[in-house]
Amino acid sequence: MSARSLLGLIEHQPTDQRIAALKRVISQSTVTAALEQSGRAGRHCPRLPLWLTVWLVIGMGLFGADGLRAVFKRLQPYRPGATPGGNTIAQSRLALGLLVFRLLARMVVGLLCDEDTPGAFYQGMRLMAVDGFVLDLPDTPDNERAFGRPKSGRSPGAFPQARVLALCEVGSHAFWRWSVKPFWRGEATMAGHLLRQLERGMLVLFDRNLLSFKSVSQVLDRKAHLLARVASNRILEPIEVLADGSYLAKTYKTEYDRKKGREGVVVRVIQYELTDPNRPSKEKVHRLVTTLLDAEAYPALDLVELYHQRWEEELSIDELKTHQKERPVLRSKTPLGVVQEIEGLMLAHYCVRAVMYQAARERGLDPRRLSFVGTLRILRMRLQEAPRSRAALERWWEELLMEVGEEEIPPRRDRVNPRVIKKQVSAWPKKRPHHRNPPRPCMPFRDSILIT
Repeated sequence: MSARSLLGLIEHQPTDQRIAALKRVISQSTVTAALEQSGRAGRHCPRLPLWLTVWLVIGMGLFGADGLRAVFKRLQPYRPGATPGGNTIAQSRLALGLLVFRLLARMVVGLLCDEDTPGAFYQGMRLMAVDGFVLDLPDTPDNERAFGRPKSGRSPGAFPQARVLALCEVGSHAFWRWSVKPFWRGEATMAGHLLRQLERGMLVLFDRNLLSFKSVSQVLDRKAHLLARVASNRILEPIEVLADGSYLAKTYKTEYDRKKGREGVVVRVIQYELTDPNRPSKEKVHRLVTTLLDAEAYPALDLVELYHQRWEEELSIDELKTHQKERPVLRSKTPLGVVQEIEGLMLAHYCVRAVMYQAARERGLDPRRLSFVGTLRILRMRLQEAPRSRAALERWWEELLMEVGEEEIPPRRDRVNPRVIKKQVSAWPKKRPHHRNPPRPCMPFRDSILIT
């Protein structure tokens, strides 16, 4: 091969230059290892190798408003004829599969905070939260069959939906573990998979729909603790009133067990009211359940205040769904592509949050005091500016962290907005099943014109 031909071949090879910041979180060697473990490393394509397809899927989560070819252009410098077509991208994603992303998440996604991180721990216990959300999917028969769609009294929902349940590190807003299921799977049935992954010394916060005898038992089996809201109709009879006004009770697997008083698990119940007339609340009396039974070591007032840290995951979900994803409906028209795209979204969110955490440490800040939106915009701008030389790259990384560290937001005010929706009713009729897949025109438009 001539020197000119060899030079041309090198110039047309993909480069990992523009993903330099992301490689600080997900290294190239880790991507290669995940590909090898998944058995997908053997496929070769000079225009779109599988290692680059991994970054392309993660890039879809970073550049939510862009088409796939545009995402590729953001991740690669211009090379004549090197941008793959839509079919090449689709085939490469199909060849990549799902396992590589799940392996990658296990290898890369970790707990970011240490005990010096503000708001990350309570008396030595790492604060975690569990919550879920749904994502609208392209309205294809395959997606509807695999994921289902919501239904109401009026008609079926507009789009198929996937449900995601995530375990979030409160102090960093990073999603640590997650599960993707069809819409019809409830959060309560999905929670077991995540609760089994808790580690000793964690304190997990979750809402009333996840609280059950099973979830309490799973948390205790992992040597962790929980703090959760209780549904108003749940019976928890006091067996001992504690000094701070909270009381001990037992939760049971079934109503029959409760009546017989057998095989119950002791929990602590904290009941309280909010006396501020300007603070919105649907319920007058609130109840929390915790496995922290010592009222002296864990005062009720502290735990009531601590429970509201669960809203940190609500903010993480808003970061992903509103600001990162941008588009109202995901792109992928097949079930495999949908799950792959969601995995890329979650990994991309972790990359942004990991950069924010490191930038916050450099400045001695709470990671939650940096703007997610500001950081996301900086990454979208600066990824394309990454230099080639190692020394210049190090300086670029330092300046990137400095720039992210300047995205400080003021202390958060108390939440005061009621949980209501402001949405205009459309003047157009509701889409019905018979409107799907309408017949295609059988002649060109011009030929259908009849002048009368």
